[in-house]
Amino acid sequence: MEKILIFIKHHIYFLWKMIEGVNAIVFFMIYKSKLDKVLTTVFDKNSLQPFYYRKLTLSDADSLHNLIKMQNPSDLEYFHPHDFDIVSIRKQLKNCSFLMMGTFDKEKIIGYFFLRFFINRQCFVGRLIDKEYRGKGIGTVMNDILYKTAWSMNFRCLSTISRDNIAVMRAHAKNPAYKVIKELNNNYMLVEFVIEDMKSTKKH
Repeated sequence: MEKILIFIKHHIYFLWKMIEGVNAIVFFMIYKSKLDKVLTTVFDKNSLQPFYYRKLTLSDADSLHNLIKMQNPSDLEYFHPHDFDIVSIRKQLKNCSFLMMGTFDKEKIIGYFFLRFFINRQCFVGRLIDKEYRGKGIGTVMNDILYKTAWSMNFRCLSTISRDNIAVMRAHAKNPAYKVIKELNNNYMLVEFVIEDMKSTKKH
């Protein structure tokens, strides 16, 4: 299923948009209320002073657009969950099945991370941290928020990662939740982030 969705996303644009539209409607009807409750708890329990983390709204569209524009092209080579023009960002912010979150230093957005939910109880994660704020532990808190939100919703937490993306491969080398599920085309792999006791159960 994952390979099919990835192929459609990259090769059959109109069909991908139809899938996203239907997925968003069904997700809203079934999961939106639970997600709002989960986020309240997860944000309360995961923080890193002096930064704070929250769900993004339409009023954050320009700030997110500027954050992405400020990054080096090499930092976006493997990070492209959606188009980055302002119109596309505003459209994504209206999609309730695509949870967009931000990290802030006072009023300045310094990080962007997301969960793309699918109604088959799987979700995909991604994150981007401003080049001036890396190495401060911000990504660790982002991961905690992403994983715990997915797990609390009883969704599998997945990502597609390129083996050529040295920085991400190095970061996940010490990630206790990280597990390779399968190899994909073009040197990509599908990974899942699982709770430690789930890993132990799967080994037996």
